[in-house]
Amino acid sequence: MNALTVERRVRWYQRPFHEYLINTPAARAIEIAHRRWGKDEISLNVTCELAHRRPGSYWHCLPEYEQARKALWTAVNPHTGKRRIDEAFPPEIRESKDEQQMFIRLKCGSTWQLIGSDRYNSLVGAGICGVVFSEWALANPSSWGYIRPMIEENAGWAAFITTPRGRNHAKSMYDMAKESPRWFAELSSVTDTGAMSPEQMTEALLEYCALYGEDLGKAQFEQEYMCSFNAAVMGAFYGREMAKLRAENRIAAFDAIASRPVHTAWDIGVRDDTSIWWWQVQANRPVILECYTNAGGGLEHYAEKDALVRAEHGWKRTKDTIDWVPHDARVLEWGSGRTRIESMQKLGLNPRLVGQASKLDGINAGRITLDRAIIHPRCEQGIAALEQYRREWDDERKTFRATEERDWTTHLADAFRYLSLAWRTMKPTEDAPKPAQPRGTVLLPGAPVAPAGNKKSWG
Repeated sequence: MNALTVERRVRWYQRPFHEYLINTPAARAIEIAHRRWGKDEISLNVTCELAHRRPGSYWHCLPEYEQARKALWTAVNPHTGKRRIDEAFPPEIRESKDEQQMFIRLKCGSTWQLIGSDRYNSLVGAGICGVVFSEWALANPSSWGYIRPMIEENAGWAAFITTPRGRNHAKSMYDMAKESPRWFAELSSVTDTGAMSPEQMTEALLEYCALYGEDLGKAQFEQEYMCSFNAAVMGAFYGREMAKLRAENRIAAFDAIASRPVHTAWDIGVRDDTSIWWWQVQANRPVILECYTNAGGGLEHYAEKDALVRAEHGWKRTKDTIDWVPHDARVLEWGSGRTRIESMQKLGLNPRLVGQASKLDGINAGRITLDRAIIHPRCEQGIAALEQYRREWDDERKTFRATEERDWTTHLADAFRYLSLAWRTMKPTEDAPKPAQPRGTVLLPGAPVAPAGNKKSWG
């Protein structure tokens, strides 16, 4: 059989990312790049080449499964008129293709499949040798936590490609990668690559301003083409409040007061994620100490997680500890004949229903809460969710709907709504938050000092 030669064109600004992945065993790479950089195209080309070097399973993950079908599987390159998957994996090198599963088997023995981060907990695979996370800033960050052990076990590689969406998990990963000798990290704005002429950039800016208005249009342009992490997330419910929280340095490490209970707020899913926030009221403000979200698992798993978190931080559960839950916790669970409240009580939890409120009233309570809250930095995933929780975009009317965009942020944001409705019902306290102290140190009494950059005290 004659060998097939496939010609690949790599633009000059794509070469560092391309060559690193091609030449680095067990590579880890993150590319923050502007629109039209060619992120998916170059990643598909890399995957095809590496799949021929090492037979195994390869995945390309988009934020949502159905988005993967539209964006890549059925998408056509307007310049060539060919499907993008046919350009990346020409029919001549394929053994078979499954349209329903978005799955390709190559003649070399490797397989490639499109997946979604919204279904990460359903993924099962042996011999996963490489994965690409496309639009990583919009993906569920838990998906990498789930897939990572598979990649590590097989000494595989992983690449993350995205444009920014605020200061979320993509920003954190990029910052981490810049300091890690194992990682490749690059930020490529349109001014870095010269991929657009000044006239094209001006035209793109004017189009965004015409579509979204001047302020939001400029923010969108800064995000999409200048790769700004500071641009406002379009349609974010808590955008202003989260920006203020950061500006006032209220993302800070503070201890729980040992004499007071640490409560929880839950959004309980059955087939979806379940999310939990741990928090305490100090000096009549919520101090948010920890968060957790996971897909699947019964209430037993989350009760065990609560116990582990409390043991780790020394937060004792007392008769005054309350686990706040939504009103649907009164619904009978299929097969058990019990409500979720009854199931929680049997597990030693102390559930209590939050007050009845519409979703919009709950979101307004969330805004008020964020104006006073202190959030511990270890709530990184929850912070990212609150910054990215946003309205749906109505493309026909060119405006945002009042309804939410349902994605990985929804359950953490819902649990935060319940926290926001619950904490004001708690008895006010006079205790002021105290900064977390490293183990082995002694905190001497003295005048309270606010974190640097904030002229107001926390009290």
